[in-house]
Amino acid sequence: MKRVARALLGAVAMVGLAVGVAQADPQKAEVFHWWTSGGEAAAVQEFAKAFDAAGGQWVDTAIGGSGSTARPIGINRIIGGDPPAAMQFNTGKQIDELVAQGLIRNLDDIAEKEGWKAALPPAFYDAVTRDGHVIAVPINNHGQNWVWYNKAVLDKAGVAEPTTWDEFFAAGDKLKAAGIIPVAVGGQPWQLNLMLNAILLSEGGKDLYLKVYRDLDPEAVKSPEFKKVAEIFGKIRDYSDPGNPNRDWNVATGMVISGKAGFQFMGDWAKGEFVLANQVAGKDFGCILGPGQKNFIMGGDVFIFPKLKDEAGTKAQDLLATVMMSKDAQVAFNAKKGSVPVRLDVDNSALDACAKIGVEVLQDPDKQIPAADILASADVVQSLTDVVAEYWANPSMSADDFVAKWNTAVEQAK
Repeated sequence: MKRVARALLGAVAMVGLAVGVAQADPQKAEVFHWWTSGGEAAAVQEFAKAFDAAGGQWVDTAIGGSGSTARPIGINRIIGGDPPAAMQFNTGKQIDELVAQGLIRNLDDIAEKEGWKAALPPAFYDAVTRDGHVIAVPINNHGQNWVWYNKAVLDKAGVAEPTTWDEFFAAGDKLKAAGIIPVAVGGQPWQLNLMLNAILLSEGGKDLYLKVYRDLDPEAVKSPEFKKVAEIFGKIRDYSDPGNPNRDWNVATGMVISGKAGFQFMGDWAKGEFVLANQVAGKDFGCILGPGQKNFIMGGDVFIFPKLKDEAGTKAQDLLATVMMSKDAQVAFNAKKGSVPVRLDVDNSALDACAKIGVEVLQDPDKQIPAADILASADVVQSLTDVVAEYWANPSMSADDFVAKWNTAVEQAK
């Protein structure tokens, strides 16, 4: 079943085109996003400062929670005729309905002038291009499949960094014995889906991951390899704590920072929380792409620019797009966000130990794995996320039941 947002788009798209929004100040731009945790807020301020320094006036509209909370609010504003100057989305197909309805302006002139195609990884340039037109600004390269850990906690429990799943669960047993929560889990559907995908790539490998998400291959999902992934995911329930349902991701990160928990599965935006707590990568906390096969799930964030009727608002958008893709702003933002600059032509020499691991893995094109949002439609990803959340919340559901529900969800969401 298609999502409510799609129906709303079809019903009132023309209203958004007809009304637009007036912005009296030529350089004033309202920026809609969901970065409200400490590390995220510090990062987005780097963009705000750069935009203001360039002659703009950043008007911040931050919606707490996550993208799943904020996106419907922003979409409703766009289709209802009250669009912000810029709105955050995740890199991928989430923006397709807005683009199809003609509500988003293209950025071809700016992209050509600033040489975006040469500066971006091909996968990211393709991700912000529709029908030959650039329709979004990519701002970061987020690794989604990291495992973070508290080095002091592991050292005290006599645990080494795990390189296999057997070692991971053995480490979890030692942490349990020491009175430490082995895995800090935020039991929100999107967080659980990230964890499932990290396991899928590290245990099942690139080929299985692509068959599952890009090809939507039901036979791959029925394979023993995918069932093993489901079993590992289910087993992690026993290493979490009863307080995990609906826990925000940054709260789970805080559990690792404070030493209450040992590990967390989370994208590299979690690193921003460690940095904000004055912790140092490789010294106070560690990071794993795995355990198992080392690949890098490339996700990230983009900003789209709704069509505005007034010239002043459009000029402000031009300035904002240019600033966000500038080398200096990319470096400043991503250093605090925990991600890697999406541009390939910036100086990465000052990156921390974890970022350097990511950059090293990314040198191998075969290990550059697009996120599920890039490979599959928003409807498919959301439907599968719901299945993952159901499996997590219901320990009596078998791995075989999970496989069957996964394939059913794909067929219904296509």
